[in-house]
Amino acid sequence: MTEPFDIESGAITYSVFPEGEDIYAIFKDGIEYMKIQKDTAEHWLKLDPETEMPLFDNNEEANMLGREIEAHQE
Repeated sequence: MTEPFDIESGAITYSVFPEGEDIYAIFKDGIEYMKIQKDTAEHWLKLDPETEMPLFDNNEEANMLGREIEAHQE
């Protein structure tokens, strides 16, 4: 498993904590903000905060973070 790392987007810094099996906990301003899971090469799913089940909507922020996670891993 990779170590936690930060992603900067404009004035926002997201802290990314890998949880395994393509699931990542995203922290914003030191508070858990969301969890995301890789669905396809270009689509990431936000997980429901209570059930941790994937939400099958198009969340552009989750997709942006997913692209940045993949770029960091390369």
